Amino acid sequence: MIEHMIIWPILLPMIGGLLMLLPPFKGVERYASRRIFAVILMLAQITIAATLLITVSSESPIFYAVGNWQPPFGIILYADTLSTMLVLLTTFLGLGVVLYSLAGEDRAGRYYHPLIQFQILGINGAFLTNDLFNIFVFFEVLLIASYSLLIHAGGKQKTEAALHYVIINLIGSSIFLFALGTMYGALGTLNIADMALKISTLSESNLLLAQIGGALLLVVFGLKSAMLPLHFWLPKTYAAAPAPVAALFAIMTKVGIYCIFRVYTVIYGVEAGELIDMIQPIIWPLAIVTIIVGAVGALVSPTLRGMAGNLVIVSVGTLLIAFALRTPQATAAAFMYLIHSTVATAALFLIADMIGLQRGKAIDRFVISRKLKSQRFLGGCFFVIAMVVAGLPPFSGFLGKLLILQAPSLNADKFIIFSTILLSSLVTIVAFSRAGTTIFFRHAPVRDPAKDLSDSPDLSIWQILGVVLLLVASPLLTLFGSHVIDITQLAAQQLHDVNMLIDIMRIRGAQ
Repeated sequence: MIEHMIIWPILLPMIGGLLMLLPPFKGVERYASRRIFAVILMLAQITIAATLLITVSSESPIFYAVGNWQPPFGIILYADTLSTMLVLLTTFLGLGVVLYSLAGEDRAGRYYHPLIQFQILGINGAFLTNDLFNIFVFFEVLLIASYSLLIHAGGKQKTEAALHYVIINLIGSSIFLFALGTMYGALGTLNIADMALKISTLSESNLLLAQIGGALLLVVFGLKSAMLPLHFWLPKTYAAAPAPVAALFAIMTKVGIYCIFRVYTVIYGVEAGELIDMIQPIIWPLAIVTIIVGAVGALVSPTLRGMAGNLVIVSVGTLLIAFALRTPQATAAAFMYLIHSTVATAALFLIADMIGLQRGKAIDRFVISRKLKSQRFLGGCFFVIAMVVAGLPPFSGFLGKLLILQAPSLNADKFIIFSTILLSSLVTIVAFSRAGTTIFFRHAPVRDPAKDLSDSPDLSIWQILGVVLLLVASPLLTLFGSHVIDITQLAAQQLHDVNMLIDIMRIRGAQ
């Protein structure tokens, strides 16, 4: 029974999304039933993801052949500690997004909740598959859903951002197909475990093909993760998206990061022969420059949501620095930081939206405007999220960055990493100070303050629940830090143990 549970994080959002397109959930008058069903779906997915994580972390990874077609030809799902941990993170984030949307964002479009489910379907599928072609398929599923969610409720700015986003990702999908064809021509398979087994025995001509295919895959995953110089689409796209959608998009860049860790640790890792760690010299400078560009972008951004988008880029660069170290310790630190940064940036997008709703025409721009109606609550949320994102104790950002700072063993690496991460944290603090000063302390003079505040909408209980759920995650990650670190260390150990994956595939293939 547990073995078959691996497919439920894919089937449940797919079936749930399809059901919400049909009676009794279809129609304007069915919003209440659709909302209840959406919340129940997310709670069920969290339960399944938590069960899977507990199972694979206490026993062993689950290798599942859909339709009993065995590797390397079948559709193979693989649930290890890393993939199930990220599925749980996705479903938790989805619950916060759905709760926040109940304030009214879901009523701006008829298919909002089904599209959220299809988005989660694509993300979960990308985490759980063990085949490059199926990663491509799930990429397309999550991208198609994201196209529709991006233009949810319409608007010129959203349409323009969506057009650029679609064009960029269509180019990325085309490169992905070329990469898959090249890899298949070199190795005769797209199963990740089978590729790891064969890559060290390639002839000289096929070795060149595998190298070209690996370089093309880096372009694709770099585009998905917003790694420099392929980051330019992210700030504008995330700033234009509806706030709950932008919060859910916080996990999408991590899909690209996950693929970099999975592909270049398993296929191009210690068992890759002449292609061992082939992208490490490239990743080092790109990671550092990604952090620098993201930090500068956050500092000069004219809006709070634009600043949040640039801070996503900073988190991507930080994760790539940990990847470049190529050790299980650094990988475990990266996973801890990944969990923190995903939840933190998602919460920041939602807080920026609540602030914008109460500032009238100024929205979330850093200009003098009227006083916020919910000044104390929003000021408290802003102060907490600033500390979380900047990496100040006692929140999870401090723990994640501390683990990354402890990971390097060489003095040269320590100097580069300490300088880059600490300076980016300082710039982040300055950016938040600038934003907070303008939003909460610089107000336009008004003749009748009571009348001015009466025009601002009240915060919905659903908005408060969604934000508080994500904010509470940070101190909980610190409070239960030892348990979380144990899980991330196990995830890193399993990822770097390429022979374990190959042995599991051989055993299942022989059955």
